[in-house]
Amino acid sequence: MAKRPTSNLLFDGSDWNFATLSRAYEAIEKIAIEEMGLDVYPNQLEIISSEQMLDAYSSVGMPLMYQHWSFGKRFVHEDHYYRKGARGLAYEIVINSNPCITYLMEENTMAMQTLVTAHASFGHNHFFKNNYLFRQWTDAGAILSYLDFAKKYIAKCEERHGLDAVEAILDSAHALMDHGVFRYRRPPRLSSEKVRERARERLEYEEQTYSDLWRTLPLAVENRDREEAERDASERKKVLNLPEENLLYFLEKHSLILDPWQRELLRIVRVIAQYFYPQRQTKVMNEGCATYVHYTIINRLFDQGRISEGAMLELLRSHSNVVFQPAFDDPRFPGINPYALGFAMMQDIERICTEPTEEDREWFPSMAGNGDPMGTLRDAWANHRDESFILQYLSPELMRKFRLFLLSDRSADKYCEVSSIHNERGYSSVRAALARSYDVAARQPDIQVVDVDLLGDRQLRLQHSVKNGILLEEGSRDATLAHIRHLWGYDVSLVGIDATTGGVLYECSTAKFTV
Repeated sequence: MAKRPTSNLLFDGSDWNFATLSRAYEAIEKIAIEEMGLDVYPNQLEIISSEQMLDAYSSVGMPLMYQHWSFGKRFVHEDHYYRKGARGLAYEIVINSNPCITYLMEENTMAMQTLVTAHASFGHNHFFKNNYLFRQWTDAGAILSYLDFAKKYIAKCEERHGLDAVEAILDSAHALMDHGVFRYRRPPRLSSEKVRERARERLEYEEQTYSDLWRTLPLAVENRDREEAERDASERKKVLNLPEENLLYFLEKHSLILDPWQRELLRIVRVIAQYFYPQRQTKVMNEGCATYVHYTIINRLFDQGRISEGAMLELLRSHSNVVFQPAFDDPRFPGINPYALGFAMMQDIERICTEPTEEDREWFPSMAGNGDPMGTLRDAWANHRDESFILQYLSPELMRKFRLFLLSDRSADKYCEVSSIHNERGYSSVRAALARSYDVAARQPDIQVVDVDLLGDRQLRLQHSVKNGILLEEGSRDATLAHIRHLWGYDVSLVGIDATTGGVLYECSTAKFTV
């Protein structure tokens, strides 16, 4: 066995200072860039207290964020459990921005500062910069400037219109955040230099061109024949670009009652929702990438003699806690741990590239034994989201390791059937089913604006495409419809349509309950 170098330790003990942080950062950076070939934004490390850490991830983890009561509520909740010792804190928070901002908690030991710097400043940073979803759907160079604008704009609205009026709009907008994103078309890029000017011009234009005359337009003439009514409906749908999946966008552009400043609040919430949308689609890949990067770097530093045995034990203990996967009958079982699955898949890809089995060569002929695990991983990190990544890279060996199988659980049956097991056909079915479970579009209700007659009853008509017979929970459904009515100004109806047969499953309207 080769003797491990013991000189030039990066740190000795748990204490740290900025000189030690700088020395560790340089060593990490050298391995990440020169040996692993990572491509990252410039890094900005900031040290914050535990209370600041609580505050940061209570307000969606952003360094600049407007005020809202829900953030304070979450802060009190998290702080209560943290003080009681019932819940720990995140060791770091990383911002998808340029420069990439990483918050390190001052209570961390030097060993932990080393791990989270490798994890966040290089693992997450590389993923943010190179993954196609983040490149297409977010503007890392403009988000901080936009958040600064949003915070100041909302504060100004609170001064001018009152806290209650602003919070009423934000409450309704927050309730619709999951339905305030574009899923199939790319939103316009933010401009860090022109965002304030565009907002000012937009508001001035709306105030100058606004006319109240449209409110006095007569109702449509009654007794029109069906052909004419259908033609008018088709025409207005074309003008309004219906159907529309982004509810916040539609309300921002077409609401009948909102003032210009209220429309801007909807736009702010919509832009922030869109910014986080890629993260919801890449949880397994993003955390798996960052965990694989920090694990590789700390092991390389240990081999170089830059980290002591004691520090390495501390790091491995923390790493093991992160990737721990409880069994299904364990009280701690939360489902599949994205850190565990992501890291295991990254390591499995490395194994397939360097030491493939015959099974691997059959399932992954293009990468088995190619001898380039980092190149293969960088390509996967750049070109996939969770669904496609699992569908393409989950191996039979890893399915056996995680003991995955597929249950067929139909509501009409009195029993569950194990429909796919560990055989060739079963592996494909298990992999496909697991991949579908990470499809954000499949997990969220497909609700779209399908029609609104601005010259008639002005009722906003929504349609829910029901998949697999899964209906909306009635209480949450009605509460959300009430928020939409608050922003629209008139009644809102929702029809549930079976996605397979086209049959109507349910109908509801705000006209039938008190808003």
